[in-house]
Amino acid sequence: MAPTTDWNPILREELAKPYWAELQQFVQQERTRHTVFPPHDEVFAALHMTPYAETKVLLLGQDPYHGDGQAHGLSFSVKPGVRIPPSLQNMYKELEDDLGIPAPDHGNLESWARQGVLLLNASLTVRAHHAASHQKHGWETFTDRVISAVNDKPERVVFLLWGNSARKKKALIDTSRHVIIESVHPSPLSAHRGFFGSKPFSRTNAALTEAGLDPIDWSL
Repeated sequence: MAPTTDWNPILREELAKPYWAELQQFVQQERTRHTVFPPHDEVFAALHMTPYAETKVLLLGQDPYHGDGQAHGLSFSVKPGVRIPPSLQNMYKELEDDLGIPAPDHGNLESWARQGVLLLNASLTVRAHHAASHQKHGWETFTDRVISAVNDKPERVVFLLWGNSARKKKALIDTSRHVIIESVHPSPLSAHRGFFGSKPFSRTNAALTEAGLDPIDWSL
C-alpha cells in the first residue's frame, strides 16, 4: 500500500503477521505460473481511492472478476470499454428503479469510490478464469480487518451486504452506530429473489442524511 494512504497506519500490524507473508508468497507464485487479476498495481485500488477518513459506505463484494480485463481493484466495477457484467447490470436496473438514475453505458464505479464508497472485495486477487481460486489463502483475514477498522469509526457508516457471503460479515459490525442494508446478491441467479425492490441506494442516502452526512451522488 502506498504510504500516502491513511489506511497504512491502521493496517500496518496486519502486514507484520505471518499469514500476510504467506499470502503474498502465494499470490507471487500464482503470478509466475498463471495470469492473476487484477494487475499488481491495482490490488489495493479500493483503499487508495477511498481514504479511511472519508469512508461512509462499504459495499462488499466477494471475488474480483476473473475475466480478461475486468477486475481493477474495486468491487463490482470494470474499466470503461469493458462489457458491463450481469450483476452490475442488475445493480443499474435497481438504481434506475430506486432513484430514477438511468443506467450508464460503462461499468466504472470510480466516482462512487471518490465519494466515500469503499468498494471492497473479500478476496483481492483471483486466477484468470477460475472463480474463487484465491479464497481461503489469507485475503479474508486482511479484509475482515478492513471491515473491523471501518466499524471502529465513530461516525455512521452504511454497510451494503449482498449475498450470503457478505451477510456473514454482520458479526463484525456494531449496529448501534452503523446501518446494515442487506439482501440477496444482484447476480442473475438471485436478484429476482429480493435484490430488485430493496432500494439500497435511497436507503443508504437516507441513513447518511439522518446522521448529518452528505448523501452519495449515485449517478455515473
